[in-house]
Amino acid sequence: MAINFYELDVWKNAYDLLMKIYDVTKGYPREEIYSLIQQTRRSANSVVANIAEAHGRYYYKDKIRVLYIARGEVTEIQSHLRVALGVGYMETMSFNSIDLKYQELYKNLSNYIRYLLTQVNKS
Repeated sequence: MAINFYELDVWKNAYDLLMKIYDVTKGYPREEIYSLIQQTRRSANSVVANIAEAHGRYYYKDKIRVLYIARGEVTEIQSHLRVALGVGYMETMSFNSIDLKYQELYKNLSNYIRYLLTQVNKS
């Protein structure tokens, strides 16, 4: 198990996606600064922060609860990205690439949660 949250593969993947989100949303129109840009960035940042927070929690059930929140944020980001695609702020190829990576992150979070659930059952 990783000693620091930033050593977790799931955190690294979420962080890389957060950087992509910041890059992609730079191209959104200025009128979206306080809506779609901010919402998308906050959701992406929340995933990274919640993975780190879960790592810092002592009890497995606390870790799992926070990771479920992170997983919910992943689906929120996917929704924001679909809206951005729908209104023409993103190219289809870019959307597909990022969405696929968020699908993988969702699966990785689910696997991490599943692993932690086995630890709860052992204790």
